[in-house]
Amino acid sequence: MIDSKQLEKSVTKAVKLFWSTRNQQAQKQFKIGKKDQGTRGSATGGKQMDGFVGLIREIIQDTGIPKTSVYCSKAIELPGFFRPEKKWDLIVVHQDVLVAAVEFKSHIGPSFGNNFNNRSEEAIGSAQDIWTAFREGAFRTSDRPWLGFVMLLEDCEGSTRPVQVKQPHFDVFPEFQEASYSDRYKLLMKKLVLQELLWVKRMFVHRIGFRRTRTQRSGTQCNGTRTRWLFEPLR
Repeated sequence: MIDSKQLEKSVTKAVKLFWSTRNQQAQKQFKIGKKDQGTRGSATGGKQMDGFVGLIREIIQDTGIPKTSVYCSKAIELPGFFRPEKKWDLIVVHQDVLVAAVEFKSHIGPSFGNNFNNRSEEAIGSAQDIWTAFREGAFRTSDRPWLGFVMLLEDCEGSTRPVQVKQPHFDVFPEFQEASYSDRYKLLMKKLVLQELLWVKRMFVHRIGFRRTRTQRSGTQCNGTRTRWLFEPLR
Protein backbone atom coordinates (compact mmCIF):
# COMPACT_ATOMS: atom_id res chain seq x y z
CA MET A 1 0.00 0.00 0.00
CA ILE A 2 1.13 3.56 -0.70
CA ASP A 3 1.90 5.43 2.52
CA SER A 4 1.63 9.20 3.00
CA LYS A 5 5.29 9.88 2.18
CA GLN A 6 5.15 7.83 -1.00
CA LEU A 7 1.92 9.59 -1.92
CA GLU A 8 3.51 13.02 -1.53
CA LYS A 9 6.44 11.98 -3.69
CA SER A 10 4.11 10.57 -6.34
CA VAL A 11 2.05 13.76 -6.40
CA THR A 12 5.19 15.89 -6.76
CA LYS A 13 6.34 13.68 -9.61
CA ALA A 14 2.92 13.93 -11.29
CA VAL A 15 3.00 17.74 -11.06
CA LYS A 16 6.47 17.87 -12.62
CA LEU A 17 5.35 15.54 -15.40
CA PHE A 18 2.35 17.79 -16.03
CA TRP A 19 4.50 20.88 -16.55
CA SER A 20 7.21 19.15 -18.58
CA THR A 21 4.64 17.50 -20.88
CA ARG A 22 2.76 20.76 -21.28
CA ASN A 23 5.94 22.66 -22.19
CA GLN A 24 7.12 19.97 -24.61
CA GLN A 25 3.79 20.03 -26.42
CA ALA A 26 3.80 23.82 -26.70
CA GLN A 27 7.35 23.82 -28.07
CA LYS A 28 6.51 21.06 -30.55
CA GLN A 29 3.49 22.96 -31.87
CA PHE A 30 5.54 26.14 -32.13
CA LYS A 31 8.25 24.37 -34.15
CA ILE A 32 5.79 22.95 -36.67
CA GLY A 33 4.15 26.33 -37.02
CA LYS A 34 0.92 25.43 -35.28
CA LYS A 35 0.56 28.18 -32.72
CA ASP A 36 -2.68 28.19 -30.73
CA GLN A 37 -4.08 31.36 -29.27
CA GLY A 38 -2.42 32.38 -25.99
CA THR A 39 -1.32 29.34 -23.98
CA ARG A 40 -3.84 27.05 -25.66
CA GLY A 41 -1.02 25.36 -27.57
CA SER A 42 0.19 23.76 -24.35
CA ALA A 43 -3.32 22.79 -23.29
CA THR A 44 -4.64 21.03 -26.39
CA GLY A 45 -2.12 18.22 -26.70
CA GLY A 46 -3.44 15.95 -23.95
CA LYS A 47 -1.36 13.59 -21.79
CA GLN A 48 -0.49 16.27 -19.21
CA MET A 49 -2.40 14.49 -16.44
CA ASP A 50 -0.91 11.04 -17.11
CA GLY A 51 1.10 11.20 -13.88
CA PHE A 52 -2.09 11.55 -11.85
CA VAL A 53 -3.81 8.84 -13.87
CA GLY A 54 -0.94 6.48 -13.08
CA LEU A 55 -1.05 7.39 -9.39
CA ILE A 56 -4.78 6.73 -9.03
CA ARG A 57 -4.41 3.52 -11.02
CA GLU A 58 -1.69 2.36 -8.62
CA ILE A 59 -3.84 3.18 -5.59
CA ILE A 60 -6.76 1.26 -7.08
CA GLN A 61 -4.60 -1.77 -7.84
CA ASP A 62 -3.25 -1.71 -4.28
CA THR A 63 -6.78 -2.48 -3.09
CA GLY A 64 -6.66 -5.82 -4.93
CA ILE A 65 -8.23 -4.82 -8.22
CA PRO A 66 -6.25 -6.54 -11.02
CA LYS A 67 -4.50 -4.45 -13.67
CA THR A 68 -6.67 -5.98 -16.39
CA SER A 69 -9.77 -4.44 -14.79
CA VAL A 70 -8.42 -0.86 -14.92
CA TYR A 71 -8.85 0.96 -18.23
CA CYS A 72 -7.03 4.23 -18.98
CA SER A 73 -6.59 4.63 -22.73
CA LYS A 74 -8.87 2.17 -24.50
CA ALA A 75 -12.34 0.83 -23.77
CA ILE A 76 -13.07 3.83 -21.51
CA GLU A 77 -16.56 4.57 -22.80
CA LEU A 78 -19.53 4.29 -20.45
CA PRO A 79 -23.19 4.73 -21.40
CA GLY A 80 -24.98 7.90 -20.41
CA PHE A 81 -28.65 8.75 -20.15
CA PHE A 82 -28.73 12.13 -21.91
CA ARG A 83 -26.09 11.05 -24.47
CA PRO A 84 -25.15 7.64 -25.89
CA GLU A 85 -21.78 7.36 -24.16
CA LYS A 86 -18.95 9.33 -22.59
CA LYS A 87 -15.22 8.69 -22.55
CA TRP A 88 -13.86 8.78 -19.00
CA ASP A 89 -10.15 9.12 -18.27
CA LEU A 90 -10.07 6.02 -16.07
CA ILE A 91 -12.67 3.37 -15.40
CA VAL A 92 -12.64 0.15 -13.39
CA VAL A 93 -14.81 -2.75 -14.59
CA HIS A 94 -14.22 -5.93 -12.61
CA GLN A 95 -16.14 -9.12 -13.34
CA ASP A 96 -18.69 -7.17 -15.41
CA VAL A 97 -19.31 -4.74 -12.53
CA LEU A 98 -18.62 -1.01 -12.84
CA VAL A 99 -16.45 -0.20 -9.83
CA ALA A 100 -15.17 3.31 -10.57
CA ALA A 101 -14.95 6.12 -13.11
CA VAL A 102 -12.57 9.06 -12.77
CA GLU A 103 -12.06 12.32 -14.67
CA PHE A 104 -8.77 14.28 -14.62
CA LYS A 105 -8.78 17.99 -15.41
CA SER A 106 -6.34 20.89 -15.14
CA HIS A 107 -6.86 24.62 -15.04
CA ILE A 108 -3.89 26.86 -15.76
CA GLY A 109 -3.98 30.64 -16.21
CA PRO A 110 -4.23 33.24 -17.44
CA SER A 111 -7.91 32.66 -18.32
CA PHE A 112 -10.01 31.51 -15.37
CA GLY A 113 -13.53 32.90 -15.81
CA ASN A 114 -14.97 31.05 -18.80
CA ASN A 115 -12.81 27.98 -18.19
CA PHE A 116 -14.07 27.69 -14.61
CA ASN A 117 -17.66 27.72 -15.85
CA ASN A 118 -16.81 25.08 -18.47
CA ARG A 119 -15.15 22.83 -15.90
CA SER A 120 -18.07 23.26 -13.49
CA GLU A 121 -20.71 22.48 -16.11
CA GLU A 122 -18.75 19.45 -17.26
CA ALA A 123 -18.38 18.04 -13.74
CA ILE A 124 -22.03 18.64 -12.85
CA GLY A 125 -23.34 17.37 -16.17
CA SER A 126 -21.19 14.24 -16.24
CA ALA A 127 -22.22 13.31 -12.69
CA GLN A 128 -25.93 13.85 -13.40
CA ASP A 129 -25.68 11.89 -16.63
CA ILE A 130 -23.98 8.81 -15.22
CA TRP A 131 -26.14 8.67 -12.08
CA THR A 132 -29.30 8.88 -14.17
CA ALA A 133 -27.97 6.10 -16.38
CA PHE A 134 -27.18 4.09 -13.25
CA ARG A 135 -30.72 4.50 -11.92
CA GLU A 136 -32.09 3.44 -15.29
CA GLY A 137 -30.13 0.17 -15.17
CA ALA A 138 -27.38 0.95 -17.67
CA PHE A 139 -24.79 -0.95 -15.62
CA ARG A 140 -26.92 -4.00 -14.94
CA THR A 141 -26.20 -5.46 -11.48
CA SER A 142 -23.43 -3.02 -10.53
CA ASP A 143 -23.62 -1.47 -7.08
CA ARG A 144 -23.31 2.31 -6.88
CA PRO A 145 -19.83 2.95 -8.36
CA TRP A 146 -17.11 5.28 -7.19
CA LEU A 147 -16.82 8.43 -9.29
CA GLY A 148 -13.75 10.63 -9.07
CA PHE A 149 -12.86 14.12 -10.22
CA VAL A 150 -9.21 15.22 -10.05
CA MET A 151 -8.46 18.89 -10.61
CA LEU A 152 -4.96 20.37 -10.94
CA LEU A 153 -5.22 24.11 -10.36
CA GLU A 154 -2.45 26.65 -10.81
CA ASP A 155 -2.03 28.71 -7.66
CA CYS A 156 -1.42 32.24 -8.93
CA GLU A 157 -2.86 35.73 -8.59
CA GLY A 158 -5.55 35.01 -11.14
CA SER A 159 -6.86 32.00 -9.27
CA THR A 160 -6.58 33.34 -5.71
CA ARG A 161 -7.77 36.95 -5.87
CA PRO A 162 -11.44 37.72 -5.06
CA VAL A 163 -13.79 37.77 -8.03
CA GLN A 164 -16.76 40.07 -8.32
CA VAL A 165 -20.15 38.52 -9.06
CA LYS A 166 -22.92 39.93 -11.26
CA GLN A 167 -26.41 39.93 -9.78
CA PRO A 168 -28.62 42.30 -11.79
CA HIS A 169 -31.89 40.65 -10.69
CA PHE A 170 -31.27 38.24 -7.81
CA ASP A 171 -28.55 37.83 -5.21
CA VAL A 172 -26.05 35.01 -5.54
CA PHE A 173 -25.54 32.76 -2.52
CA PRO A 174 -23.42 34.56 0.09
CA GLU A 175 -20.54 32.07 -0.01
CA PHE A 176 -19.77 33.18 -3.56
CA GLN A 177 -19.31 36.81 -2.57
CA GLU A 178 -15.63 37.79 -2.93
CA ALA A 179 -14.67 34.16 -3.55
CA SER A 180 -11.62 33.50 -5.71
CA TYR A 181 -11.66 30.87 -8.45
CA SER A 182 -9.74 28.61 -6.11
CA ASP A 183 -12.50 29.11 -3.52
CA ARG A 184 -15.13 28.47 -6.16
CA TYR A 185 -13.55 25.12 -7.01
CA LYS A 186 -13.59 24.19 -3.32
CA LEU A 187 -17.26 25.15 -3.12
CA LEU A 188 -18.02 23.20 -6.27
CA MET A 189 -16.46 20.03 -4.84
CA LYS A 190 -18.12 20.50 -1.45
CA LYS A 191 -21.57 21.03 -2.95
CA LEU A 192 -21.24 18.09 -5.31
CA VAL A 193 -20.53 15.94 -2.25
CA LEU A 194 -23.37 17.45 -0.22
CA GLN A 195 -25.80 16.85 -3.08
CA GLU A 196 -24.55 13.25 -3.29
CA LEU A 197 -23.31 13.67 -6.82
CA LEU A 198 -19.92 12.83 -5.31
CA TRP A 199 -19.45 10.52 -2.35
CA VAL A 200 -16.16 10.81 -0.44
CA LYS A 201 -14.20 7.61 0.11
CA ARG A 202 -11.08 7.35 2.27
CA MET A 203 -9.08 5.45 -0.32
CA PHE A 204 -8.46 8.75 -2.11
CA VAL A 205 -6.73 11.89 -0.88
CA HIS A 206 -8.96 14.93 -0.60
CA ARG A 207 -6.37 17.63 -0.78
CA ILE A 208 -2.59 17.83 -0.99
CA GLY A 209 -1.09 21.27 -0.20
CA PHE A 210 1.22 23.35 -2.33
CA ARG A 211 4.07 22.15 -4.46
CA ARG A 212 6.86 24.42 -5.70
CA THR A 213 8.36 23.70 -9.10
CA ARG A 214 10.50 25.53 -11.63
CA THR A 215 8.54 25.59 -14.83
CA GLN A 216 8.42 27.23 -18.20
CA ARG A 217 5.09 28.39 -19.44
CA SER A 218 4.80 29.93 -22.91
CA GLY A 219 8.56 30.38 -23.05
CA THR A 220 8.75 32.35 -19.81
CA GLN A 221 10.65 31.07 -16.79
CA CYS A 222 8.38 30.96 -13.75
CA ASN A 223 10.23 30.54 -10.48
CA GLY A 224 8.42 29.02 -7.52
CA THR A 225 5.14 28.37 -9.30
CA ARG A 226 2.82 26.79 -6.76
CA THR A 227 0.31 24.28 -8.02
CA ARG A 228 -2.50 22.93 -5.87
CA TRP A 229 -4.33 19.81 -6.76
CA LEU A 230 -7.73 19.01 -5.40
CA PHE A 231 -9.26 15.57 -5.50
CA GLU A 232 -12.75 14.76 -4.44
CA PRO A 233 -13.56 11.07 -4.80
CA LEU A 234 -17.12 10.04 -5.47
CA ARG A 235 -19.03 6.95 -4.77
